[in-house]
Amino acid sequence: MSSGVLAILGSGETAPGMTKVHRDILASFTSLDAVNLDTAYGFQLNVPQMSEKLEEYFNISLQTKLTTLHFASYNKASELERTLFKQQVRKANYVFAGPGSPTYALAQWFPLHFGDDLLEVLDQGGTVCFASAAALTLGAFTAPIYEVYKVGIEEPQWREGLNVLAAFGLNCVVIPHFDNNEGGNYDTRFCYLGEPRLLELEGQLPDGVATLGVDEHTALILDLATDTVTVRGRSNGYWRLNGVTTVLANATTTSLDALRTIAPTRSQAAPSTPATSTTSPTALGERAAKGGTSGLEALAQLVQLATTGGEGYVDPTPLVEGILSARVNARANAQYELADELRDTLLKAGVDVQDGPEGTTWSLRGAT
Repeated sequence: MSSGVLAILGSGETAPGMTKVHRDILASFTSLDAVNLDTAYGFQLNVPQMSEKLEEYFNISLQTKLTTLHFASYNKASELERTLFKQQVRKANYVFAGPGSPTYALAQWFPLHFGDDLLEVLDQGGTVCFASAAALTLGAFTAPIYEVYKVGIEEPQWREGLNVLAAFGLNCVVIPHFDNNEGGNYDTRFCYLGEPRLLELEGQLPDGVATLGVDEHTALILDLATDTVTVRGRSNGYWRLNGVTTVLANATTTSLDALRTIAPTRSQAAPSTPATSTTSPTALGERAAKGGTSGLEALAQLVQLATTGGEGYVDPTPLVEGILSARVNARANAQYELADELRDTLLKAGVDVQDGPEGTTWSLRGAT
């Protein structure tokens, strides 16, 4: 049985008051491979600073190494970069995403069928922790918060979401910042939508789709193993359906059976990336040289192995040689774009490649 945990934070992901919540979520891990996804804020000019702030918080406040996986644009990423990103997420056992724009994140993740990758993390017993903007993408639909509150659109409409909550049998949308009061004399509750706009959007939802609300500085922790949701942090969670609101009170645990409505089926149209298998570098290089989806997956595996080479892994020499072998084959077959991409991949991994009259040589950058 799956034993993964989905933590949905209403806001305050790096606030001091949420540190204990984070620590409790992380306490169950004996070995941690934690990653941060920068996609939701990938459109901003301060992406490096945002990532550094999150990494610093996890390092100092939680004594946890958090590695940022950069994926800011689906259209600007190569097929290899897309495949590598998906593999790196599936390899992790703790996946965090937070501030930014929910619809921007969704525009990059949806064509990747990224919901399947998050479900794979959960199926393997890992934890997915999504806060603020990223949390909005987890439901069957996603509200266009930035477009309504910052840009202004006359007739707001839902976007199809990643629907990760379907794994818990919950047919719903997610609204963080549920109790926001920054507006003072005007209504900014419900993630800055205000009640009139929330009611308008809820009226567009298909029958049986509920609203899962999360107050600020509050976490809903959904556990696949126990089939429960626990509320931690400052305030409450909410389940709204057909005009009736059920309060999920702070410091309580509720059976998910009490919330379930019509559980949607996981999308069958979304292709899954095969799990990484143990294959020799030479075999992976041969697969990579053939191109296509399988070739990209093999190349991504080589990149991951080469960039994690060292103690506890393998000597990077055969891995680099495998990629170079694939590059030689690609050039022999006039696949020059693939050959260039293979060279660029090695450069990104810290391997300097020198082409000369007697062939190709390589060295690890910084090695003596």
